[in-house]
Amino acid sequence: MKKEKLLEKIHENGAIFIRYGKKHDIYENPRTHEYLQVPRHSDINEYTAKEIIKKSVK
Repeated sequence: MKKEKLLEKIHENGAIFIRYGKKHDIYENPRTHEYLQVPRHSDINEYTAKEIIKKSVK
């Protein structure tokens, strides 16, 4: 999955950007206060993307 598409999906679920890390960008789900670590790669593994999206929906 392309990173832009993943970011679009987690923003739709309400996740907000917190900070840049060394290898990941950190987002937070404000409803559950759970942090999401999004890799900086342009293509993200489908399994990893699904898990990130799952955390953003909770």
